[in-house]
Amino acid sequence: MGRKITLEIDGKTVEAEEGMTVLQAAKKAGIEIPTLCYNEQLEPYGACRICLVEATKNGRTRYVVSCVYPVEEGLKVKTDTEKIRRMRKILLELMLPLAPASGPLRDLAEKYGVKESRFQTEPTACILCGLCVRYCAEVKKANAVSFVGRGTERQIAFVPEVAPYECPSCRECYGLCPGGKIVEAESQGLLSMPITRKTAAGRR
Repeated sequence: MGRKITLEIDGKTVEAEEGMTVLQAAKKAGIEIPTLCYNEQLEPYGACRICLVEATKNGRTRYVVSCVYPVEEGLKVKTDTEKIRRMRKILLELMLPLAPASGPLRDLAEKYGVKESRFQTEPTACILCGLCVRYCAEVKKANAVSFVGRGTERQIAFVPEVAPYECPSCRECYGLCPGGKIVEAESQGLLSMPITRKTAAGRR
């Protein structure tokens, strides 16, 4: 058990353990902070940034990603201010065109009043949250799903050239993907592809 820390979340005094994140402390106190990329089995990553909160300490206020921001003694957190809601709405507008068929994304967008996006982006069924990549690597130790590319070219890849290990076809990543990329990949037979490690010379 870590040292006990007292902080304030939405005006409520919350006791947490040293090493916990603000998101974990809020969940323990029954305070909801929305997120699309958080999973208790994985190290927090903060990819979707939907869990942004306002954190004030010693008179200084910052906007931080609560799933990776550690609790601090005397920290004051606000999870649902007008500015926080505006920031979340912009993030949802950016992600919605990427995965317009995503149930979790559309539900969250509806909650924040985002019915359509001002941004035009080609649908990819992927919001680049990294859940499938991290679960496959951290939990299954398979590394059968990978990120490739940089910036606007970044995407999830299931092809042999990028994934040097055989996909275990466990389907456990199926329920993790908020955008639907894994469902799309399975429909194309990509999750059962025989993937093998290549040698340095390029031979299988």
